[in-house]
Amino acid sequence: MRWRTGRRSSNVEDRRGKGMKKGLVGGGIGTILIALVAMYFGVDPSVVMQQGATSGGASRGGDGAYQPSAHEQELAEFASTVLADTEDTWTKLFQQAGKRYQKPRLVLYSGITQSACGTGQAAMGPFYCPGDYKVYLDLSFFDELQRRHDAPGDFAQAYVLAHEVGHHVQNLLGISDKVNKLRRKLSKEEFNRVSVRMELQADCLAGVWANHADRERHILERGDIEEALNAATQIGDDRLQKQAQGYVVPESFTHGTSEQRMRWFAQGMKAGEIASCNTFKANRL
Repeated sequence: MRWRTGRRSSNVEDRRGKGMKKGLVGGGIGTILIALVAMYFGVDPSVVMQQGATSGGASRGGDGAYQPSAHEQELAEFASTVLADTEDTWTKLFQQAGKRYQKPRLVLYSGITQSACGTGQAAMGPFYCPGDYKVYLDLSFFDELQRRHDAPGDFAQAYVLAHEVGHHVQNLLGISDKVNKLRRKLSKEEFNRVSVRMELQADCLAGVWANHADRERHILERGDIEEALNAATQIGDDRLQKQAQGYVVPESFTHGTSEQRMRWFAQGMKAGEIASCNTFKANRL
């Protein structure tokens, strides 16, 4: 991915070295295990984190000057550049639709941090909190993406960030509110099916970003699309459940299968239009 000459976003909040000490927070080991098993990319983090937002078990870390490694600093520059590119793309697309795009903030943190949705932990992977319009990212996840999920490449990382920004777009369009209201009306299994449609739409919106970013700024290099498609494959519910417990439970899916995630990203990438991402009315996911 051609990113080094791109602009950096000013909407980055760096909490590295300033957060809470790593350890058990509130809900303790049960919360962490749930997060480790799920590795939810973009799920409403309050589902897992509310248990850990109220009680002790963690304390504030030191506020001394944080010294990132050269590798980590490069990842921070990369994340800032991808965020800036999503800002440029969605600002233009919203303007074309007669709307104003309110830019999200990217919070870089180490281990554990607080959000409007509760306590965020690195083990959960990147997440978007609709309560404060912020994307939360522990940069160590990018290395985890390669080692644990066999999804190397900078565009695989960009896809993950673009997916989270996709949730922000859903929030601005009022989709998140509509989905959250259903949580109180539907059974867990029924809401899981709605959640899958929401997550697949975020994948599709990530594809829309990639389409416009490459068309206007020529960011893609040979093999980049394959990196994103591979990442989408590696984080499907069926694959993650198979790895974690040896079998799959389709009614518990919240993000979609590997095939579905890959196909909806490709759909957005090909069409380049928000209208192509209406997973809620799609007969086939």
